Amino acid sequence: MHVTGRQSKPIQNRKLCGIRPNICLLAIALVAWVYAPAAWSQADPALPALTADQVVQRLMERNQERAAALQHYLGKRSYRLEYHGFPASAEATMDVEVNFDAPATKRFTVVSTTGSKMIQNRVFHRLLESEEQAGDANNRTHTELGPDNYTFSLAGTEGKNYVLNVEPKQESRFLYRGKIWVDGQDFAVTRIEAQPARNPSFWTTRSLIHHTYQKVDNGFYLPKENKTVTSVRLGGVATLTIEYQSYQVTAAKPVAWAKKPLPSGGGFGWPDAGFNPEMASFMSSRK
Repeated sequence: MHVTGRQSKPIQNRKLCGIRPNICLLAIALVAWVYAPAAWSQADPALPALTADQVVQRLMERNQERAAALQHYLGKRSYRLEYHGFPASAEATMDVEVNFDAPATKRFTVVSTTGSKMIQNRVFHRLLESEEQAGDANNRTHTELGPDNYTFSLAGTEGKNYVLNVEPKQESRFLYRGKIWVDGQDFAVTRIEAQPARNPSFWTTRSLIHHTYQKVDNGFYLPKENKTVTSVRLGGVATLTIEYQSYQVTAAKPVAWAKKPLPSGGGFGWPDAGFNPEMASFMSSRK
């Protein structure tokens, strides 16, 4: 068989890599070096290796600083509850304006409502009343996210967040178990996935809470969305969604100056309407 003295280019390339693999590796490395910097510049820096206790300690310190700095804000909320199940489906909405004054006073003005009057009276209005009462320092102490009420363990990291497992130290319907996401720079809670430590009512079998936070003016973290899905013993499902919008921080001290911790209950507690007897009251009326 006649063989020409000239090989095709692909064969030459394969032969070159076979004889001098270090040349191919060098070429690959050079290409990676040329194109990688653009990608590296966009990558998030690795989070410092901290224990769960260290993350919680910094979280509590920064929460107290933010709580001491925040003096007043305005905001809007949209509530929506959809119930599907026995004996009939129902839904309602409510829009409210929120007026907050430090340290924990909230006043609500209902702007509009639609749908079921029972939901409006048994759920929405009672939610607002409960939240107004929750500003009491003693209540905040017993629900605060800290080592007095919870045991923490490090689940890992996700992006710029530390992820912590949260276990309540007592089976209280005002505490929860699940996971929290903590921003690794600001040490603020950005997300919660949890369920009540104790079922708040015979009429509910399970409640799953998905809560997210947003960073607003001056570095404060305030609620963004709360979605609670509750399964009813008779087979229905209720989905409560609260959207938080249009925050205006109208009075605040620079966080860096607000170093003095609050006397008690100034930390981070359970999100608004995460679970509540108001929902249980509505469920019991459906029997």
